[in-house]
Amino acid sequence: MKCGLIFDLDGTLVDSLNGIAASLNHALHESNLPTHSHDAVRGFIGNGARILIERGTPAGSTDILIDVVEQAFKAHYDLHWPTGTIAYDGITNLLENLKSQGHQLAVLSNKPHPFTEAMVGRLFPTIRFAMVLGQRAGIPHKPDPTGALEIAATLGLAPAQCCVIGDSTMDIETAFNAGMQAVAVTWGFHDRERLIAAGATSLADDPATLMTMISSN
Repeated sequence: MKCGLIFDLDGTLVDSLNGIAASLNHALHESNLPTHSHDAVRGFIGNGARILIERGTPAGSTDILIDVVEQAFKAHYDLHWPTGTIAYDGITNLLENLKSQGHQLAVLSNKPHPFTEAMVGRLFPTIRFAMVLGQRAGIPHKPDPTGALEIAATLGLAPAQCCVIGDSTMDIETAFNAGMQAVAVTWGFHDRERLIAAGATSLADDPATLMTMISSN
């Protein structure tokens, strides 16, 4: 069955850890705050830029301080994300094959919308996505199902005809909340145990396995 495939971005299509960590630590350093290892930053990712900053700043930080760090992070990330972000091996080929099979492809990310659009356009210039959505003002981010349901409506598909594919518990919860299928990938930011604990029953360890799973449905 041809279906709508809604991909997460960070940790699913692209490895953005180096870029996010560099910009976060730059922003923290500017405010004379402690910086973090890449392993620590990995655990901060998934809920959007604001929560990334809240997790990265010391406990008890004021809203004013968090605002300052967030703006510094976004300014640095806007200029430097291309040097710290790459498509995972095999992803472009996966997307091309899925497209050739007639699947409609979309991206739904908790990354701010302008960054999401820029990243998808730069790293996947040959892929025609039906819709690319990042975090937008006034629209709740994942795991709220609003964005996923907006994509389904735009594709002209019922939620049950769509599948959310992502590396985090947030993506699994989004799929459940939207009444969609879910596939978890294990090469991203959340480990297999966390994904299973969140209810994931379909897991792919590499793009080739993901291709087989989707093609067999």
